[in-house]
Amino acid sequence: MSGHNKWSQIKHKKAKEDSKKGKAFTKLIKEISVAAKSGGGDPNHNPHLRLLLDKAKQINMPQENSQRAIKRGTGELPGVSYEHLTYEGYGPFGIAVMVELLSDNKNRTVAEMRRLFTAGGGTLGEAGSVNWMFERKGVIRALVPHATEDEILELCIDDDINIDDIKVDDSVTLVCDPKDLFRARTLVENLKGTVEDANLEWVAKGKTELSDEQSTKAYEFLEALDNHEDVQNLFTNLA
Repeated sequence: MSGHNKWSQIKHKKAKEDSKKGKAFTKLIKEISVAAKSGGGDPNHNPHLRLLLDKAKQINMPQENSQRAIKRGTGELPGVSYEHLTYEGYGPFGIAVMVELLSDNKNRTVAEMRRLFTAGGGTLGEAGSVNWMFERKGVIRALVPHATEDEILELCIDDDINIDDIKVDDSVTLVCDPKDLFRARTLVENLKGTVEDANLEWVAKGKTELSDEQSTKAYEFLEALDNHEDVQNLFTNLA
């Protein structure tokens, strides 16, 4: 269930490559600014901000970049005001797509999203057109040497963490109730694990299978969306 699909793996690998090139900085700076604006600039009292600052450290973003973003969010420094947007629709061959964005110009962004969906053989839908196919979940990806599914599950049960799915191979992917995301992350860290990603995600309830040829076109469409400067997160039911 947990987004253990090929697109998730491609996206995760791409995020690592982008972080090396510094491409992830711009997106993360936007997120930090918005998080500080909505929840305050103190990470001790703003869990979402704390999570973003941890992510900034993981991709080696200079601390002054984070601090400037926080100050823009709290109004201590002038800056652009960003708006959270979520668009949904169908990609090529009927795959369902959820797109989360931060934009300073909604009209421009929706026009560009409509163009990208149409060019890729899809259709930008109305609110609610595909989100019923997804559930909001906490998703953690981590490197946890020697951990087993049974061990992690037992610890989650002991800590009363609501786990939907666990997959252990080269890394650990853990899907949980959104309210348990931070406690589940702490549990993984206590196992001496290295958390690579911990976010709230739209997880597909079911998967759409495509042929290899169809999948190639679908991946090209998803990558074009993901490369848009306003796109923060992208989710699909493509297997």
